Amino acid sequence: MVILSLTLGPLLHGLCLLAEEMLYHSNTRYRGRGLLSHVLPACGLEGKTLLTAGMAGLLLYLNGQPLSNQGQGWKDLLLASALYALFKSLGFLGPSEVEVSDICEGRKMNVAHGLAWSFYLGYLHLVLPRLENSIASFHSSHQWSGSSWGRGSKKLLILIPLNANISHKLEDEDDNISFYDNLPNSEIDRAGVRGRVYKHSVYRVVGEDGKARECVVEYATPLLTLYKMSQESSAGFGESERKQQVLIFFRTLQNILEQSLECRNRYTLILLNDERQDDPHFLSKAILTHLQQQEKEEFCVTPPPKPDMANPLANTSSVQPSALHVNGRWQHPEPLSREPTIMISLERPRPLKVPVETSEH
Repeated sequence: MVILSLTLGPLLHGLCLLAEEMLYHSNTRYRGRGLLSHVLPACGLEGKTLLTAGMAGLLLYLNGQPLSNQGQGWKDLLLASALYALFKSLGFLGPSEVEVSDICEGRKMNVAHGLAWSFYLGYLHLVLPRLENSIASFHSSHQWSGSSWGRGSKKLLILIPLNANISHKLEDEDDNISFYDNLPNSEIDRAGVRGRVYKHSVYRVVGEDGKARECVVEYATPLLTLYKMSQESSAGFGESERKQQVLIFFRTLQNILEQSLECRNRYTLILLNDERQDDPHFLSKAILTHLQQQEKEEFCVTPPPKPDMANPLANTSSVQPSALHVNGRWQHPEPLSREPTIMISLERPRPLKVPVETSEH
């Protein structure tokens, strides 16, 4: 009886939704599509619900005589189902905020998911593959800038503050950061605009030791949308929802970029905690920390040859021979002109030759 009540209630509520959809939204939402394939699943009348109700009815039938007082049990069953449908329509049995958040995040329906994909497809996917050439061109024209340009500075640093409050000038947030110059513009034909300009700004960040570092850094511009939405009452977007959306934006963008071959090793996402804004140099310290961490963790895969390995004949004798006798001819040994590399052949492997007997009996 309990299982049947729990299944008949959603079925009755689904029938109410089906009647509403067929009367008011059949042409606007479904545009003549099949009833069974689109409208019924949208109203919750799926095969799983019908199967569960059928199994509950079968269990009730196999149980023998579960109903007492003649028809009183059926009246209670119908009354419970009707009350469930009524309470569900009034919103008393609606999903909680946690359930709604879980559904939206699982189905990628959050505002942050759309903003992350828009930021990637409309901006990062276009500019990050060109970033290395832009930085190389900038570095060649600013060789005497008087600051350090390490391996970590050759990436785009994307700042993502939790409060989504973005300043348009980084020097307004931290006086240890100053604008230096812009990278060469990237012009891309986009959405009917010929030669749309994309640019990046280079900032000079000074650490506690007084040493200046140059890097390409900017805020994630979609966070401006999240912040403006939290300021509009019609958007229904409070401060707590804004922080949650910022975290979802960060995780979604991180997952997207990790799976993108074009953007790999060309970016660094920096999540800023707004609880430490009492430090006037918090932003510069966060940037320098990530730059130093990248330089310590990243290393050259093929290290340069050691001095004692520059000439492989140096360890065999104290006096280096001026010539070697190879295959009946004298050849002068030549020093290695470049670092040894692994040579990979593209030819298909061949079978081993069968040994041929050459001795005579």
